[in-house]
Amino acid sequence: MLPPFVQWLIIANFVAFLAENLLGDPLIEWFALWPGDWGALASAPWTLVTYSFLHAGVTHLLFNMFALWMFGSDLERVWGAKRLALGYFGGVVIGALAQVFVVAAFGGRNVPVVGASAGVFAMLAGYAIVFPNRIVMLLIPPIPLPARVFVLLYGALELALGVTGTATGVAHFAHLGGMAGGWIAYRFGGRLSGRWRGRR
Repeated sequence: MLPPFVQWLIIANFVAFLAENLLGDPLIEWFALWPGDWGALASAPWTLVTYSFLHAGVTHLLFNMFALWMFGSDLERVWGAKRLALGYFGGVVIGALAQVFVVAAFGGRNVPVVGASAGVFAMLAGYAIVFPNRIVMLLIPPIPLPARVFVLLYGALELALGVTGTATGVAHFAHLGGMAGGWIAYRFGGRLSGRWRGRR
């Protein structure tokens, strides 16, 4: 059984994807994050959260939902729903602000940002803190790594891709900003969900 918050997130993302396919472009215009348009962001601040429920396609959706299930389920069983929600949505908002800042400071196309990846990266960071020695198997190449090593390498890769401008079309700095959400939930989230029950 999926824990309640992860289950709710997965259902909400699938429902949003169905709505996205039914309504099309208007939903993207209203609820995606437009990092190069400060006027749009100021008039629609909810997009700092709502962009995370939209996806660019089936593969994008399934990959993010698989990661939510894989990393979020065990993390919620340790942290509880409130603490995980703090980390997830903290990562979503911080990731959005990081992407907006980078586009404003260094330029870039004002293309819509969508996807749950910033929240997923928050869960990745939290997972690496709580389960540092759990083995995570890379898909390509199939190499087993401790969770903390996997997340550090993944974060370094995202930083390199973002700085060099390679793998365009991916909001690398939103991913990196999202990792801050996992740390915030680890550092401060115990006040919401009770005493942290320790590493496993």
